[in-house]
Amino acid sequence: MILVVLGTQDKQFDRLLKDVDKLIDDKVINDKVVVQAGQTKYESKNMEIFDLIPAPEFEELLDKADLVITHGGAGTILSAIKKGKRIIAAPRLSKYMEHHNDHQKQIIGEFKKQGYLLEYNDGDDLGELIKESKKFKPKEFKSNTKNMIKNLNKYIDETDNVAWFHKYKEVISYLFFGGCTTLINIISYMLFRAANIDMLLSNSLAWVVSVLFAFITNKLFVFESRNVGFKKTMVECIYFFICRLLSLVFDLGFMYLLVDIFSCNELLSKIISNIIVIIINYILSKLLIFKKKR
Repeated sequence: MILVVLGTQDKQFDRLLKDVDKLIDDKVINDKVVVQAGQTKYESKNMEIFDLIPAPEFEELLDKADLVITHGGAGTILSAIKKGKRIIAAPRLSKYMEHHNDHQKQIIGEFKKQGYLLEYNDGDDLGELIKESKKFKPKEFKSNTKNMIKNLNKYIDETDNVAWFHKYKEVISYLFFGGCTTLINIISYMLFRAANIDMLLSNSLAWVVSVLFAFITNKLFVFESRNVGFKKTMVECIYFFICRLLSLVFDLGFMYLLVDIFSCNELLSKIISNIIVIIINYILSKLLIFKKKR
């Protein structure tokens, strides 16, 4: 039996499952394959796929497994090493949006150097690695492995100069695209006003243009929603527009208050209003629309 483990990261790693699935179709893999997929959504008639497996059942599967194919999570690798299992480890890669960075390559590389596992890199032949694994004799577990991982993780943290970016990537991305949305809103608004369109109507038309831009960038780049298909996308879009309608009501009311009641500068009022709207929209989007990364 082959056990495939993808961990519990909130990003997809279907690239590995597609490779395993193809090898089953090609009769290269004839063993039963059980998958702990975590957040990765994948359907296959060839494999038994579970989102999460309770710890006692996972230990039983690990005991029964003749081969463990895993992502580069240190915990999974250590568990398999302790049981003397033959391991093929495939790192999640940032270029495929499977992780924030490529630190799993460093973790797997260190274990490979010590003789504990085989490494499956992008572009390698997984079928050949599986054949090689049948003759592979992993190094016996040593108690200092935990210390090795601790030092490796410390090294990664110290050398990852953009770790702060990955930690706050969502907020940074939202502020960037929020700024772009604001710019589009203001430019659209001023163009409509230049065409002698009423202030409230100009505000509404500018909102329609900017909210379409905001939905696309929020879905793809900020919250990285994995919902695909027309129906799921439309549900997200409807909720998004409802939330933006609420913020539009605030925007119109705030503009009326500042411009008509307090006689403030129209452009300055528009900028202030949009800054507050960005904050409101972030909270609503995160809590109500894109709260689940798939």
